[in-house]
Amino acid sequence: MTEEDQDQDQELEIPEGSVRNILEQDSLKWVFVGGKGGVGKTTCSSILSILLAEVRPSVLIISTDPAHNLSDAFQQRFTKTPTLVNGFSNLYAMEVDPSVEEETGSTEGMDSLFSELANAIPGIDEAMSFAEMLKLVQTMDYSCIVFDTAPTGHTLRLLQFPSTLEKGLDKMMSLKNKFGGMINQMTRLFGIDDEFGEDALLGRLEGMKDVIERVNKQFKDPDLTTFVCVCIPEFLSLYETERLVQELTKFEIDTHNIIINQVLYDDEDVESKLLRARMRMQQKYLDQFYMLYDDFHITKLPLLPEEVTGIEALKAFSQHFVTPYQPSTSRDTVEDLERRVSTLRQQLQEAEAELERLRKGKQVA
Repeated sequence: MTEEDQDQDQELEIPEGSVRNILEQDSLKWVFVGGKGGVGKTTCSSILSILLAEVRPSVLIISTDPAHNLSDAFQQRFTKTPTLVNGFSNLYAMEVDPSVEEETGSTEGMDSLFSELANAIPGIDEAMSFAEMLKLVQTMDYSCIVFDTAPTGHTLRLLQFPSTLEKGLDKMMSLKNKFGGMINQMTRLFGIDDEFGEDALLGRLEGMKDVIERVNKQFKDPDLTTFVCVCIPEFLSLYETERLVQELTKFEIDTHNIIINQVLYDDEDVESKLLRARMRMQQKYLDQFYMLYDDFHITKLPLLPEEVTGIEALKAFSQHFVTPYQPSTSRDTVEDLERRVSTLRQQLQEAEAELERLRKGKQVA
């Protein structure tokens, strides 16, 4: 086989630059969308959920970011209960706060004790809230669930929740063994019934641990779960994406899609030095993305002059998720070339006039 044939084979092996692989994977149950703050995760997760709703019986999109933007993206108010998105019959959305106060189904005394207990173990409040939310979601019949996650650090904590709960439970068990019935004596001293004692707390925590461990097994199954990394072509975002991919690999969570947002394309007569410089910078990092993730489906999205908000705008932008964006080539017409020549002549005249002024100033000096 010649080198040319080998190069052609390598080109054929490059995954398609779209999210079609996600839409075509019928077995997928959980789709996580994450990345650095401000890269467009909510827009991407919203569009993914819209595209999935076209091929699935029912889809739920959940925002686990405390700074909820789903309501802004769809221009519709969402709460902690699934709400049908306007204009759809099978797409629902909900916004969940990672706070232990969000939990329901218990009496005030139990919640108070539970909150105090949660605050004593770092990270366990979010873990318990997440477990409660998963328990709720599992009772619903959605064919696919999309998570619009918080920035990378929060997302990595979310993936560590099973071990966080396990550590919390172990810590409580060790306290129980060490202090015996002291907690029960204290609950009786403060007039709290046995149903709110240590056994009730341990039972509730253990129940949550069972739920989250069961879901965690699904998260580690590539047939059921995938993680979509969203980024922009800049150094910090590249660094965060690499860290995220490494952590996902450590947690055995499948990831083979990267969406690079806010890409500048040379599809117009760009004369701005700033834009030209930004394009060169972006190209450097785009090359690095393709080098590091040559086996990933890398989807590039153009930077737009306006925000993508509202159902119609989201649907219009969704075409770039399934068909790679191609810059406009209409500028090669005679009219465009004449306009460009005219612009260059004007710039040349201005430069010559500035040079002449500088020369005269030099002669005077």
